Amino acid sequence: MPYVVDFKNVSTVGLESSPVAEALAGLRANEGRYYHTKYGHAFTVRPATEVPEVVDRVTRILKNERDIVIGSRPLEATAFEVDGLRMDYVFYESGLAINVMYSIEDGGKRAVGFKLSEGMEIPEELAARFKFARQKSKLAGVIRGSYFVIKGEY
Repeated sequence: MPYVVDFKNVSTVGLESSPVAEALAGLRANEGRYYHTKYGHAFTVRPATEVPEVVDRVTRILKNERDIVIGSRPLEATAFEVDGLRMDYVFYESGLAINVMYSIEDGGKRAVGFKLSEGMEIPEELAARFKFARQKSKLAGVIRGSYFVIKGEY
């Protein structure tokens, strides 16, 4: 069942099993607000089990690019195109959100971004590999984020 993320009335719908559900919902709402404001896009997620191709694509890119395997269970995912970019998002039970930004045009921006919900520990599979910068969000509190550039073709 699709869920259009409401960034005015933040809800934990679909994220209830996360130990940081409130913070993860705020992070998801923060992403929804960004895409609504910048592109006029309604950020819509589905249970990860309904969109396994999105989870598989993100999983494959992480494995192929950096030999990263996420240990947490994916709860929700979405894929969409805006402004010449294919965007994939996966929200995990641990509070981790991963996005893949992939320019449709050759030579464009292609990267994987990690965002950590407030209150979660840095996942073991990412801790030694990345430094996380902090940003404040009215919806999500303190978000820690990092990224890497994608080298391969997907």
